[in-house]
Amino acid sequence: MNWLVNSWYQPSPIRWLLAPLSGLYRIIIALRRYMYRHGVLKSTSLTVPVIIVGNISVGGTGKTPVVIWLAKQLQQAGYHPGIISRGYGGKLPQQAKVVTKDSLASDVGDEPIIIFRQTSCPMVVGANRVAAGQKLLDSYDCDVIISDDGLQHYALERDIEIVVIDGKRKFGNQYCLPAGPLREPLSRLKNVSVLIHNGSDSDVAHNMQLIQSMAVNLVDSTITRPIENFKSTEVHAIAGIGNPTRFFDQLTAKGLKLTPHPFADHHPFELTDIDFGDQKPILMTEKDAVKCQHFANKNMWYIPIEATISGKLNQYLLDTLAGLSSHG
Repeated sequence: MNWLVNSWYQPSPIRWLLAPLSGLYRIIIALRRYMYRHGVLKSTSLTVPVIIVGNISVGGTGKTPVVIWLAKQLQQAGYHPGIISRGYGGKLPQQAKVVTKDSLASDVGDEPIIIFRQTSCPMVVGANRVAAGQKLLDSYDCDVIISDDGLQHYALERDIEIVVIDGKRKFGNQYCLPAGPLREPLSRLKNVSVLIHNGSDSDVAHNMQLIQSMAVNLVDSTITRPIENFKSTEVHAIAGIGNPTRFFDQLTAKGLKLTPHPFADHHPFELTDIDFGDQKPILMTEKDAVKCQHFANKNMWYIPIEATISGKLNQYLLDTLAGLSSHG
């Protein structure tokens, strides 16, 4: 499918061939939204505010760092957030499933493992986000719910919508699926609460930068090295994320000489995938590390990221939540 994804971000005649299907897709999603808006399809409201962190394009835009940042901001403000996710990369259980410290990425997905580890927030995964949210409220004392993805999951009502945009690739050719990367037309952005641009070169209200400074050893997490220390040797870089090129470019920008190995998003890594026949260090994202942990060796390192977001987004969110409480 790489040829299709490439056609979204580079001039390609394929888009003209697929344009009629994109038109049909837009009609279907417009009809679906209309049915939810007018009560033909049921939309459920939970008893606490719901914040959606999603996107309108296919592929990784950086939602996970935003979810983690948001959860920590809410915790610091005295809230008790809970998090729900579909659990991509896991078994997608029909019944909502609680994420614990012993959960495996193969069961609940790779991103939920990272989010749970970094936030310690109660977390539930499941294909039905309404059921996941309700299980969260039944099991824990949460006063706000963050939904990792789910912008198009209109069965769950929401109070705040945050859309994350890839600051480099943006929206490609601006066509809807399958001729382009959009899940919904660009006009959808007029109705969301907040836009966060991931790594934009433009002057935008909320620009997210991902800080990467240290590499953590997969065998012993107490062993860390500044990323720049890897400049003395060639390294392998693996990435099974929505946009692997972003990870490779970040390493190259730090002066590393690397051999890039891109994989599909949520790739279920096995040792044979990264057995390159040499002893060069292997650098990976934290998302990939949770699936390589069980066969890791001392040459494997992951690079955790921390998000910084420009603008007074945290204050806006807290003010909005306070307003919801006053009207509750």
